[in-house]
Amino acid sequence: MTWTDQHRRTEIVHTVLARAAIDPNDPTLFAGLPEVDRLFGGPDGLLQALAYRWNNHLRAKLEQAEIEGHSAVEAYLELAAEQPALRAILDARATTVQTTRTRAFAR
Repeated sequence: MTWTDQHRRTEIVHTVLARAAIDPNDPTLFAGLPEVDRLFGGPDGLLQALAYRWNNHLRAKLEQAEIEGHSAVEAYLELAAEQPALRAILDARATTVQTTRTRAFAR
């Protein structure tokens, strides 16, 4: 992946997060984003990248919480407050992702 591709991926993620700040349940949240298929393999790949972003930030929060003597719940809630659009996207899409996985495994 080139730096240009990496910057374009970041722009797409920021666009989706800005849209989600307005309405995370918008069914067109991932629509009209050029190069999503090429850079992420489609909307599911973009959703996976967003989940990866969340997990990385949560891992860092959990490590810091352990050092500071805070609970994992406090770390999670702190991150959710810092990144409400990201958390909202993942929560809104959780049922869809589970349904897709269930269908895939059933085959």
